[in-house]
Amino acid sequence: MRRSLAILIGLTGLAACSAARDPLADLATGEHGRVVRVLDGDALVLDTGQSVRLVGIEAPAAPYRDREGDAGYEEAKRLLDDMALGREVELRYGGLTRDRYDRALAHVVTTDALGPRLWLNAEMIRKGGARVRVYPDTATANEPLLALESAARAGGRGLWGKGVWPIHNAASLPGDAGRFLLVEGVSGDMQSSDERFAVCDVSMQGSALVLEVQKAAAELCQLPEGARARARGFLRDGRLEISHPLNLEKLEN
Repeated sequence: MRRSLAILIGLTGLAACSAARDPLADLATGEHGRVVRVLDGDALVLDTGQSVRLVGIEAPAAPYRDREGDAGYEEAKRLLDDMALGREVELRYGGLTRDRYDRALAHVVTTDALGPRLWLNAEMIRKGGARVRVYPDTATANEPLLALESAARAGGRGLWGKGVWPIHNAASLPGDAGRFLLVEGVSGDMQSSDERFAVCDVSMQGSALVLEVQKAAAELCQLPEGARARARGFLRDGRLEISHPLNLEKLEN
């Protein structure tokens, strides 16, 4: 019983008790394979030739053509490489299974005896090698990752301890855009949106920032004015895309 509980804790990365339930239990079992290449902190390749994008997480991007890699890319890649390279894994699906590049969109669990059983998506968050990023089509089993990120941030683990990922104040956002950010602030008024994929716009007090709430996150249009919140999304032209309710955490005032 004690050994089984330890395995469950290692798999979920969460505090557990005898009644704890595997958050991946309801996901569909997918392909098996051996990891032969790690591309960056959230992507790998199996010996079957299948590329896999780990869902629910966002690691620093690798260099691509003329674009430099993001800060922390090498450390994040090394973390996943150390845990996954050469190991047999199983893919788990909770929604969309392929993206437009034919990459598998999956939670990935190690299944061999070469090391402890690991939920790789959760381990990357727990070790500070990735942040949580939730997409509506692959949101199943993502919620436990938020607590792991909070603990990693509080403990200064991995890239959190290196200042790679500041949490920005909505009132003093950096001038550049076109990247994934975490932003904290106080909600202002809500208006309907004219943007194609948005259902409402929520302003942030003392800031020009607008939270662009998309259809899958429509419940957030009821966010009361004056609520403290931490939003995560892609910032472009002063608008932060909120694509799923898990991408906005309500904080204590």
